[in-house]
Amino acid sequence: MDGLILVVVLGATILGGGMLARRIRVPAPLVLLVAGAALSFVPALGDVELPPELVLLLFLPALLYWESLNTSLREIRDNLRVIVLLAIVLVFVTAFAIAWLAASLGLPWAMALALGAILSPTDATAVAAVVRSLPRRQGTILRAESLLNDGTALVLYSVAVGAATAGASISFVDLSLQFTYAYALGIAIGLVIGYGVYLLRRVIRDDRLLSGTLSMLTPFLAYLPAELVGASGVVAVVVCGLVVSHFGPRIITAATRAQTYGFWQLASYVLNGSLFVLIGLELKPVLDSLGPAWPEALLFGLACAVGVMAVRLLWGVTTPYLIRALDRRPAQRLRRIGFRQRFPLSWAGFRGAVSLAAALALPEETAAGDPLPGRDLVIAVTFVVILFTLVVQGLTLPAIVRWSHLGPDPRELDEELLGEQRMLRAALDALPGTAVELGSDDAVVDALRVGYEERLTLIHREDGRPEAAARDGSRADEEDELRLALLPVKREALIALRHERRIDDVILRRLQARLDLEELRLSRPPDDE
Repeated sequence: MDGLILVVVLGATILGGGMLARRIRVPAPLVLLVAGAALSFVPALGDVELPPELVLLLFLPALLYWESLNTSLREIRDNLRVIVLLAIVLVFVTAFAIAWLAASLGLPWAMALALGAILSPTDATAVAAVVRSLPRRQGTILRAESLLNDGTALVLYSVAVGAATAGASISFVDLSLQFTYAYALGIAIGLVIGYGVYLLRRVIRDDRLLSGTLSMLTPFLAYLPAELVGASGVVAVVVCGLVVSHFGPRIITAATRAQTYGFWQLASYVLNGSLFVLIGLELKPVLDSLGPAWPEALLFGLACAVGVMAVRLLWGVTTPYLIRALDRRPAQRLRRIGFRQRFPLSWAGFRGAVSLAAALALPEETAAGDPLPGRDLVIAVTFVVILFTLVVQGLTLPAIVRWSHLGPDPRELDEELLGEQRMLRAALDALPGTAVELGSDDAVVDALRVGYEERLTLIHREDGRPEAAARDGSRADEEDELRLALLPVKREALIALRHERRIDDVILRRLQARLDLEELRLSRPPDDE
């Protein structure tokens, strides 16, 4: 019964918090976090804990997979240097900076480094709500960073925790080897599982239920073997998702795609909301564990929160100019943006559920059986940093984005128009042959060709698309059949543009969604008799 009560409370809080967030125009994660914190003082919910395994083994793979499916592989390649610097180098810089700060405040070095690893990654679930307001390039950088930096931080976390429990020193060589092993093997596993899922999808492509089941299972198929062999499950899931996103348009049917994407949109929303409510529910247990020492923990946490934000801001100010000094290629100069346009990336450094789950997963005892020093303090500090970054940065980020004057990516509209143009031309080229195969009436073919040509001439004008002419019932079905037969040609034209890197995955998915809606509209429902 307690589990059922928790499910109902979570669902009701997500629903009510989401409605309130829309009304008061405050980010939903922040509203849910505050609601969860208030609920933590309800006696019936006082014993609710956030199971670390639930976050790290269930929520994290699913959410990372969905975010990777919505990421542009081309934009990742184009901005790979910036993403690597943020997702790997900045994580280490932040971890060691916070470790130095924590050690200077009295925490043992190994535990201080564990705290640094816990606080170093940004939260993918919190960032997901931000990227919608950013142009494509900045949004991709922020999303890709949040997808990969968890893998970097968790490797450093495991090394630091191992040293803290064993009472051993931390070796730079061992850390480097473990990091290289985790990333390299994680990438390999992600590629293998992703390609395996692609082959299996080809076999079951016409079965929506089996395809949906495979989609739901895919992130865990990638995460499990990576974790079993000591590789990065995070990296494996992200790479697997990118592989599936790359090959998926060729093998996933419109009906399956609509069903699967609908499932993942709902599942990710509920999982994201549940995480922030569960984080808030940890407030009272954290206060109870500290007792009268909570003021010191609060000051410690505020110092670490300011440190986390300061390191990221300092990174955003210094590294671009260092890159400019080292890389003076003309192509690189064209991609430069000013400090004002970079600032939202530096400010969007939210910490979230993964950090808290890692803190709660700290063992209670050392290998010698003694209490792990500073465990309760690390958990409390992590909670304070999460709350501080979500409140301060979450409330001010919309104003920061407006101040930055980030206009829409001009290439995005050009690529979308190019995709529509290529689809129409491919349909016009294939129209005569397709009409012969279907035995379509000449009048139907001429009407469809005229409609395509008019849309093609208007594609770069602001007049809008021509209104559809009235069709008599005798020819409507024949025209629908012809339109339906031309949709695969349009899809192939889109995929060819993506392979030529003239449009990216975001544009492909956007135009593909329109084709899917057209296909579902034109397709006849199955005969129930």
